[in-house]
Amino acid sequence: MQCANCGFSISIDDRFCEECGTSTSTDQPISPGCEKCGAEIGEIDPEGYCLKCGFRQSSLERDRLEVLINSHLAGVSDRGLRHRHNEDFLALQQIDSINRQIIVVCDGVSSSAQADIASRIAAESTCQYLNTAIETADPSLLIRSAVAHALASVCDIPTKVGIHSDYPSTTIVTAIVQNGLLTVGWLGDSRAYWIGEYNSQQLTRDHSWLDEVVAAGEMSVEEAEKSSNAHAITRWLGADAQTDAIPTIVDFDIPGSGYILLCTDGLWNYAPEAESLANLVRKESGKDAITIARSLVDFARDRGGHDNITVGLFVV
Repeated sequence: MQCANCGFSISIDDRFCEECGTSTSTDQPISPGCEKCGAEIGEIDPEGYCLKCGFRQSSLERDRLEVLINSHLAGVSDRGLRHRHNEDFLALQQIDSINRQIIVVCDGVSSSAQADIASRIAAESTCQYLNTAIETADPSLLIRSAVAHALASVCDIPTKVGIHSDYPSTTIVTAIVQNGLLTVGWLGDSRAYWIGEYNSQQLTRDHSWLDEVVAAGEMSVEEAEKSSNAHAITRWLGADAQTDAIPTIVDFDIPGSGYILLCTDGLWNYAPEAESLANLVRKESGKDAITIARSLVDFARDRGGHDNITVGLFVV
């Protein structure tokens, strides 16, 4: 079946569209029990999970998350306007003793079970690992170890996988800033950008079907974008992708003042070119990190907010 409002694929048993929240039935209002299968309220456990279908009910505290470390390091995660849940998460940390900044942004895979739990656990476990393993000198090795730790944590999420969902999964992009060096590691299509006063660049390259077929010369960008596989990711954190859950890592020498931006596709889909995002950031030049992050989220919401939106920002 397809949602009459947005065309998203839904199961015949679903009570609402998980993409836009539209009810699939006009006969009667949704009961106070399970939002997905209609089970009675007594079938919902204390953590909000339905004991019949495993669906997790709405959590308002995740709709909008703001993290403020200081005027230079901050981030915002927002549900957007179309999704019923926020399945993104971010974690930030500054280690003053060694002047290290840490940014982690995760985007739960919507087709997987407990995607919101996967993104939160991955972001928090990665940030905690990077925060505590300060004795590791090589940031590339540190990120590889942190992502491996996050993978194990995601794989340990207790879950009952149904016929309409996969194991809990999430994308991840994380950055370490220290001694003028930016090191970025990622799995999936959440991105990292450098934005300078006069130049900007995307530091990551999406692990996606589209990017891979274009890079292989099998299709043009225009041809690949027409495919139903265009937005399919090829790497992620999850029990069903353990052998491929090896992050790509890049180092970038920070040339001077500017901005380090990590975000999910809920933002960059509305400004896919690095210079487009850079112009949005430069409009807020001179403002603190949380103000700029909020303005980027507002930009995505104003363009329709079709997906969850998450921004992590460090002002160099």
